[in-house]
Amino acid sequence: MKIAIIGLGYVGLPLAVAFAEHYPTVGFDINRKRIVELQKGLDHTQEMDRDRLQGALSSTEEKGLTLTDNNEQLSDCTVFIVTVPTPITKFKTPDLAPLLAASATVGRALKSGDIVIYESTVYPGCTEEDCVPVLEKASGLKYNVDFFCGYSPERINPGDRKNTLETIQKVVSGSTEEVAEKVEILYRSILPASTFRASSIKVAEACKAIENAQRDVNISFVNELSLIFDRMGIDTQEVLEAAATKWNFLKFTPGLVGGHCIGVDPYYLMHKSQCLGYNPQVILSGRSVNDGMGRFVASKTVKLMIRHGIRIVGSRVLVLGFTFKENCPDTRNTKVVDVIDELKDFGIHVDVYDPHALRDEVKAEYAIDLLAQQPDPKQYDGIILTVAHDEFRSIDFSFVRNQPTVLFDVKGILDKSLIHGRL
Repeated sequence: MKIAIIGLGYVGLPLAVAFAEHYPTVGFDINRKRIVELQKGLDHTQEMDRDRLQGALSSTEEKGLTLTDNNEQLSDCTVFIVTVPTPITKFKTPDLAPLLAASATVGRALKSGDIVIYESTVYPGCTEEDCVPVLEKASGLKYNVDFFCGYSPERINPGDRKNTLETIQKVVSGSTEEVAEKVEILYRSILPASTFRASSIKVAEACKAIENAQRDVNISFVNELSLIFDRMGIDTQEVLEAAATKWNFLKFTPGLVGGHCIGVDPYYLMHKSQCLGYNPQVILSGRSVNDGMGRFVASKTVKLMIRHGIRIVGSRVLVLGFTFKENCPDTRNTKVVDVIDELKDFGIHVDVYDPHALRDEVKAEYAIDLLAQQPDPKQYDGIILTVAHDEFRSIDFSFVRNQPTVLFDVKGILDKSLIHGRL
């Protein structure tokens, strides 16, 4: 058995290293820069320990990791695991281009008896309805006759050192009962945690879609409460603290909902639902609320600045944080962009500082120049803390008591006596 991992991002790299510790494994990515970086033992995602990565790169005949952007090195692999991104378009519809391109690459390497396992998040039916035809066309082989498929949804949480690949329960499935069993045995051979075998590929696809849709809806509820309580002059955090004293209250907190999963996956489920003639009201409503929170944060900050007698046009605002979550460099689908764009629409000069985000990637993806060093916060008319990086907790904001600088705390981590507003 020889494993191929297609896509070496936040999901693919930890998976490739885990398999390489037991099997000969090929890690494939179309990004040559990424391959060169990993071959040097460097991982900018910070998901993989350098020593462990370098250990996996020490290959033998029985195990080890080979990194490549040459698809010819996939030709002798027997199991292909696809972990490429599944983003959305600017119209909030599924963008399957990376997934279908990866399927074509795998298809050209497929042989009789091979198994293709998808981990990328998709809507129910995508594997067999969209990917399998690409595999068949590229390979000239017949599905469930010559080659087989499985689906095992990824559950990697960027920056999380507790819920990792090795500690979470893995859902697995296969296109036949025999293949499902093979897929389960394969994952069990590298994972200390247990597996759960879904009854079909569609069920496994659906379980991933609803995991994040459920969280999205719950967060949208408290975000909507934040909008309501703001009009009432009530502190949302205080309400949640009081409500949490009840034993069965689910304590979600308001915030900007971005990232590669929660801010994206509901659109995949919504798309499939609408294709079948049903318009999902709850999911759609939740997405609408969460997508509007960046604009609310910006406009609320502007209102507070006006109350403090600050002239808006030409004023300066510092945004602290750009990644979609704390203490990790992942900027995929970050909603901090919405805050920045709205502030600029008011004629405000915006500076952005994030010690974790990769400045070159942010510039290329979002056309935003992050500050290279933490600036003096005293020189700004407004400060918005958008991400709860550890570095921001130690900043001394006591100066806001002595000058008209508005401090808005999106994450609710600062001393309440210092801030002028929070969600």
